[in-house]
Amino acid sequence: MKHPQLEPPTLLEARDVSRLYGPDKGCQEIDLALYRGEVLGIVGESGSGKSTLLRLLSGLERPDGGQVIYHAHDATLDLYAIGEARRRALLRMEWGLVHQNPRDGLRLGVSAGANIGERLMALGQRHYGQLRAAGQDWMARVELDAERIDDAPNTFSGGMQQRLQIARTLVTRPQLVFMDEPTGGLDVSVQARLLDMLRTLVRELGLSVILVTHDLAVARLLAHRLVVMRRGRIVEAGLTDQILDDPQHAYSQLLVSSVLTP
Repeated sequence: MKHPQLEPPTLLEARDVSRLYGPDKGCQEIDLALYRGEVLGIVGESGSGKSTLLRLLSGLERPDGGQVIYHAHDATLDLYAIGEARRRALLRMEWGLVHQNPRDGLRLGVSAGANIGERLMALGQRHYGQLRAAGQDWMARVELDAERIDDAPNTFSGGMQQRLQIARTLVTRPQLVFMDEPTGGLDVSVQARLLDMLRTLVRELGLSVILVTHDLAVARLLAHRLVVMRRGRIVEAGLTDQILDDPQHAYSQLLVSSVLTP
């Protein structure tokens, strides 16, 4: 009798991925893997290439060379061999993207509830009552007043808009979520609430996440593993606590010490 085939533990891989805009600008020869159910943090100073790498991994930008491989439930896909329409469908239906500026991830001309329901409609849901109930449920889950479901996003504060963007992204329980500086630009008190909420949702939903951040405190709280980038290359990778408590590469040591030094 045939045993059922187990899903591969790897969800997404970068194989020798490069994208250069100039000397040491972009990404060079990146190899990494994201495992199912983990949060992988990408850290480094401004200009290290981490945001470029996020765009390459998420299909928003084409590399000069290398492959990005996605192990879907029913197939293994080479992200840049499947065509533009399929890549867009992945981002809309199986993946999610949380932008640093929530206004980049929201439709400002429609209500909060419509923003959340739109992704469900992309999966074929059309029942108005169910869409509205899902919108109210997710507004409550991200600590927004569900009675404001008909309000426009531009009537919310920046922190509330970020929570709304997160609700819009997670309502379909995506297989993979990309987060680009999700707490950037927010007040410290707002950041703390948002991080606590994100950690809870990631755990409850069993999300697989690639997180880009310059904030090592955010990385420590959310990420299981880290990759440290400098001048477009990965200089160190390992468990989050291991890297932050005992960095081995000179640049990682400098990065950690700059946070600890008053």
